[in-house]
Amino acid sequence: MTNALPFRTATQLAAAIRKKKIGCLELLDLYLKRVETYNPALNAIIATDIEGARKRAKAADKAVKAGKKLGPLHGVPMTIKESFNVEGYRTTWGVPALKDNTSKFTATLPQRMLDAGVTLFGKTNVPILLGDYQSYNEIYGTTNSPWDPARVPGGSSGGSAAALAAGLTGIEAGSDIGSSIRNPAHYCGVYGHKPTWGVVSTKGHAPVEIASPSTDIAVVGPLARGAEDLEIAMDVMAGPDAIDARGWKLALPRSKKKSLREFKVAVLLDDPLAEVDQSVQDQIQKLADFLGKKKVKVSTTARPAFDMADMHEVYMKLLNAAISGRMSDADYAARQEAAARYPAGDKRSVAQMVRGMVLSHREWLQLNERRHRMRLAWETFFGDYDLMLCPVASTAAFPHDHEHDHTKRHLIVNNKQVPTFDQMLWAGYSGVTYLPVTVAPIGQTKEGLPVGVQIVGPQYDDYSCIQFAKLLEQEYRSFVPPPAYA
Repeated sequence: MTNALPFRTATQLAAAIRKKKIGCLELLDLYLKRVETYNPALNAIIATDIEGARKRAKAADKAVKAGKKLGPLHGVPMTIKESFNVEGYRTTWGVPALKDNTSKFTATLPQRMLDAGVTLFGKTNVPILLGDYQSYNEIYGTTNSPWDPARVPGGSSGGSAAALAAGLTGIEAGSDIGSSIRNPAHYCGVYGHKPTWGVVSTKGHAPVEIASPSTDIAVVGPLARGAEDLEIAMDVMAGPDAIDARGWKLALPRSKKKSLREFKVAVLLDDPLAEVDQSVQDQIQKLADFLGKKKVKVSTTARPAFDMADMHEVYMKLLNAAISGRMSDADYAARQEAAARYPAGDKRSVAQMVRGMVLSHREWLQLNERRHRMRLAWETFFGDYDLMLCPVASTAAFPHDHEHDHTKRHLIVNNKQVPTFDQMLWAGYSGVTYLPVTVAPIGQTKEGLPVGVQIVGPQYDDYSCIQFAKLLEQEYRSFVPPPAYA
């Protein structure tokens, strides 16, 4: 971790404020100056409320001076993914028809972060309807990778990860149904945590105000430049919304492990259904070798007892069923026609996606039963191992590709052209069964592009995933700023 102030963790920034080594307004202005300098070429932050943020920062300085009790993130400048409603900001999800949609309320997650003391000053870019491994739309344009402007920062929380990596903000938050926290963290070299499904309220994470409290598979969670920030953010974010809080309280277990050697981990480098580029495999293997030298019990063969092809089918169908409610009637009818054109035996990712969009309730229930059998298989696996380490995606950050028909997009994996959708397997491996995942940066490719690893843990064992990432940060690798922004 660099010691340069803009790249310090939120934990370090909050400590500096508490110790009066820097003022809240002074810190905010430092980031705003960097936004002014660097954001035009990056296009990560797409909306700001500078006047409102400075007002909050001044109030935060007064609280420090008065000796008041401070929240854990008091005075830390923050931006947030555009898809969260924040009063006074536009919330469009990149949809042109919603370009003037100004939020009249603040979603649960950003409100909890505000209550913890952050100085929220802006929003970060997303793809249209949050449905891409890239982050571009007609309203706000394209966000570039801070490591290489010709490449993507990931999606759909791409603006969030890019802003963090470039040192334009102190902490961030995103959402994840198809690796939308995880792949931007991987591509940009930052930390991200996909919580156990249901433990962080998604209320208010929608382009319009809706009554439904949650969507299948979808979660919201933190991104940061340090693993400890994820832990603090989860302490702040997690817990039921106001209605559910009448009946239940969340009590996530804390990890008792203090060293890497106390962990038993399995490592998965590749799968024939979603081949992983050797440049990514090499970094995960390097990590596995390091863990072995640290006396960590490492297995390269242990796996949960389910078929990966079955898992991928269940995930792709349930994922697309979960997001089909956003479709217009005309789009839904078109998907019905498209699904009928795919032969019954076609198991390609694109076929599973289209079928998922038009599932009957009976089919959904059958898929859900298959999902829960896999969930039980994971639970059995975690009786022997604490964590599973696996790739986040098939490659490091790839070049921008704005082909409108996503089914025509491809990645180059080990010098071969493969459908971009195939790598969704790595999103579904843990996501479909509700499991928590922390992504930590572990290295770089020969081209200097970041590589992260998924740290998958048992359901509700979020803090074990984060604890392992904290130990890797201390003993193996921490955040490294992209050279153009350091």
